[in-house]
Amino acid sequence: MPCQNFVSRPTLISIAVALAWSSAAAAQTQAPAAGESVAPAPEGAMEQVVVRARGRDETQQGVPMSVKAFSAKAIEDAGISKPGDFVALTPNVSLSESQSVGTSFMTVRGLTQVRNGEAPVAVVVDGVTQTSAQQFTQELFDIQSIEVLRGPQGALYGRNASGGAILITTKAPTNTTRGYVQATAGNGQRRGVQGSVGGAIVDDKLLYRIGGNYTNVGGYLENGYLHAKADPYRNDALRGDLRWIAGDKLQLDARFGVVRDRAGALNYVYQPQHIGPNCSADLSGGSATVEDASRANPDSVVRRICTTNPGRNTRSLDNVALKAEYALDFATLAATASHDRMKEYIEGDEYPYTSSRNVDVGTVAGWGFPFEVDGTQTQYIAARNTALELRLTSPSDPGLRWMGGVYAMNANKFVSSTNGIDNGQDITYLSYDPAPAGSANPTKLWLADHNDNRATAAFGNLDYDLTQRVEASLALRYDRDRRKQTIDPRQFSGDLSTGVPAGCTVAASAACGREATFSAWQPKVSLRHKAADGSVAYASWGKGFRSGLFNQSGVAELAEATKIKGVREMMPAELTKSAELGYKTTLLDGKLRLNAALFDTEVRNSPYFVFITALSSQVMAGLDKVHLTGGELEATASLARGLDAGIGLGVTRSVIDEYRVDPSVVGNWAPYVPRVTGNTGVQYRFPLSGALRIMLRSDLVYKGKQYWDTENSAARSALWLLNLRAVLEDAKGKWSLSAAVENATDKAYNSEWVSGGFANPAPPRKVRIDVRFNL
Repeated sequence: MPCQNFVSRPTLISIAVALAWSSAAAAQTQAPAAGESVAPAPEGAMEQVVVRARGRDETQQGVPMSVKAFSAKAIEDAGISKPGDFVALTPNVSLSESQSVGTSFMTVRGLTQVRNGEAPVAVVVDGVTQTSAQQFTQELFDIQSIEVLRGPQGALYGRNASGGAILITTKAPTNTTRGYVQATAGNGQRRGVQGSVGGAIVDDKLLYRIGGNYTNVGGYLENGYLHAKADPYRNDALRGDLRWIAGDKLQLDARFGVVRDRAGALNYVYQPQHIGPNCSADLSGGSATVEDASRANPDSVVRRICTTNPGRNTRSLDNVALKAEYALDFATLAATASHDRMKEYIEGDEYPYTSSRNVDVGTVAGWGFPFEVDGTQTQYIAARNTALELRLTSPSDPGLRWMGGVYAMNANKFVSSTNGIDNGQDITYLSYDPAPAGSANPTKLWLADHNDNRATAAFGNLDYDLTQRVEASLALRYDRDRRKQTIDPRQFSGDLSTGVPAGCTVAASAACGREATFSAWQPKVSLRHKAADGSVAYASWGKGFRSGLFNQSGVAELAEATKIKGVREMMPAELTKSAELGYKTTLLDGKLRLNAALFDTEVRNSPYFVFITALSSQVMAGLDKVHLTGGELEATASLARGLDAGIGLGVTRSVIDEYRVDPSVVGNWAPYVPRVTGNTGVQYRFPLSGALRIMLRSDLVYKGKQYWDTENSAARSALWLLNLRAVLEDAKGKWSLSAAVENATDKAYNSEWVSGGFANPAPPRKVRIDVRFNL
């Protein structure tokens, strides 16, 4: 099925005639850093936005890359509290969340993340790169700035940055005692409190900042069988920063973070399944369930969950980081060391997620024994990662600027996945061992492996002023990833061992391992021209690299037995080549900013997710070649005193150019890539009296048409989401009272849809009220 109607005329018209423009967050600014040379803005103009996209302070309008930036004030005004909030306001970036609190799927300019895979962006928090995909979806509090960089950023921000980078900076300690406390209440029995405080222990020498968050939500989706909420959520988080200014040249930072989450999980609706009374599977066709594949439809939404067992999910994140900066005569030396521990556990019903138990679906070809579904499933992930980085950065002087360094990471991860027999005695918590036969919840499928990943890299960047108006940049990074997987010799499916290498036994564990090394050079070149009026035109070309990885051992064998094509034990590395043209300008005496970018990307081995229905197994396959073209257009304006508006539009054309497993899909749209993303909004802040102000804000978010499989069998239609916010605040900034409505029209849609008809409904309308006091 070749691609047609790249962007439909109604879609373009609906976006073009939107009454308000993009998230007013983009119109908000952050103060320039000390020493930054930024000209004062004319009266009525928007302030300059300062970013650190290239590792040094520059204006957003001057940096030669596509950047969406949010300052502390913009974050507060927009009510950004989770990553999905700022992603929704960033064109050509999308995020789907389902299954568990640690599971998310990001797409950036058509580069995708799939289940059990890594994101196509580097996520850097306070200069420290996150080492696990499960770390991303955390509560955001006490944040100074967020920058979303689109396009390959490997040389500056490291591994997996083929699609870009997300830079999150928390508020730093200062000599002045500052902080805030905020209380929250909302529908879904939502309640919470967060806050932070910081100041000096010893003026100009020893500074601190500590903050925390507590959120408790009863839930929004109903389990029709259990008559309880299916998606409760609780978060407890604590974060601290201790800074020692040891002298004029040396600064040391010690940071820690602790996160504990408890939530619902696996809230799927299997659309082909006919549901009988009391949420049970329809067995009128005999012992097997009655299914109708024609019912699988991404636009069909059911907010009622029907599982026998409540889905449960826990996640723990612990991290510590030490950073030292020393000012040499010719450069600044930064050394960063971090250690992360992550555990996530998921349990719930197995496909087809009904109130029935252990339904016999007959004999699975190749197994030779009866197989049952609607049992139980669990997954346990435990990771310990340590990373080190040394970086030298030259002063930001005219002429030549440079940066270089080395990086190393050691990541250890254990994963176990199970299916079990549901005896109605709850689900047994499983981590490193299966449940034996005869127990309350016997294991019928056990996949487990230990993964040891050692990554090393060297990188550098040069920026050279060819003239006063022309800058050339050259960046280069070399990544080497060595991955080793040791399979649990006890793996089995039913009566048979699965995916166990020849000779692998408990006594001969040396035969249970497999190893692969992935490496790549990632060059990037760019040219920037700055005109006399301050507008900037730039061009860049670069390569990206996302390391290959192993599927859980045995899934290729299971996939072959169930006639699923394209599944291999190892996913090859993703390699990209990307070119970009961009233009940025400021008009009307600083009252209007326009930014535009076009890109063209060739992707080798684009990841694709496959679900083996009968075995509840999650596996990754790869598309040989995908071609991505598109661009972004963003505008922000100050229309009047206190009135800010903007528009953001992202377009991506994704085409499968090569897929040797199934050549019939060549020419189809690649899965998981929205054709169009956009946002339009307006914000108005005005005085109510001499002591009070009101801020009114609306954001309209557009999610374009999106396919979920290579066959393009079904697509989720385009949809709009309306978010509203009103704030009453003290004119001196001492307190505020806000009310917000997310998905104000209560639009029903699926946040994720897996080929075959596995739907995860998005939450309904959310309402919250916040009271904030600033110290």
